[in-house]
Amino acid sequence: MNLKLLVWRQKGPQAPGRMVEYPAPDVSPDMSFLEMLDVVNEGLIRKGEDPIAFDSDCREGICGMCSLVVNGVPHGPDRAATVCQLHMRRFHDGETIVVEPWRAAAFPVVKDLIVDRSAFDRIVAAGGYNTVKAGGAPDGNSILIPKDQAEQAMDAAQCIGCGACVAACKNASAALFVSAKVQHLASVPQGQPERYRRVRAMIAQLDREGFGSCSNEGECEAVCPKQIPIANIAAMNRDYVRAMMPGPLALALGGITEAFEDD
Repeated sequence: MNLKLLVWRQKGPQAPGRMVEYPAPDVSPDMSFLEMLDVVNEGLIRKGEDPIAFDSDCREGICGMCSLVVNGVPHGPDRAATVCQLHMRRFHDGETIVVEPWRAAAFPVVKDLIVDRSAFDRIVAAGGYNTVKAGGAPDGNSILIPKDQAEQAMDAAQCIGCGACVAACKNASAALFVSAKVQHLASVPQGQPERYRRVRAMIAQLDREGFGSCSNEGECEAVCPKQIPIANIAAMNRDYVRAMMPGPLALALGGITEAFEDD
């Protein structure tokens, strides 16, 4: 296959960027998208040109670092897959492929196709954990969890924090990411003591990072490589409403008064 690439090139966060055209000749249909970029970069290096900077690590769809917008779709045309799982057989000989980084103010471009997603780390640090002092690791069966709760928690915990939900959303909302991190803890008994404090802290950090608001249109769910459902956003919003209510009213609605004490 002989392809043409239109790639976003940007030397640094403050430098202007532009689309640059590159040929990608003799591409095997069995190559992954990242392997194709590796081959293109080898050709650029041989010519003394600066290779295209892009992120990757596991190349197995686990880490989410290979975050690219391919032909306008975060992670490309394959559903429930990351860019490293995308293969060149999904494209046609002679096709032009447009490759861009995530586009969001909260994800500033570092170089070319690499963006800084440390905003996600700060959101998780704001409350995406349990601080219950439980001593040593308890026996796995000492806290019985209903199967439906365990499955809900595990489904939400699949989120790899790649940011495709942000890149797909016209508002650059990170609601799907935050809701997954909130709900996988809120779904099990161990997450209950800090449930409402957690959602309040994480959404406050979400706002500080400059992500947009959710308008409930579902693009995030459509491109998520782990198929995190937007039902998590509704559940997070319900918890947040309870967390912002006065204690007695929240208690009547199923909340806990501890959550409303000042941190």
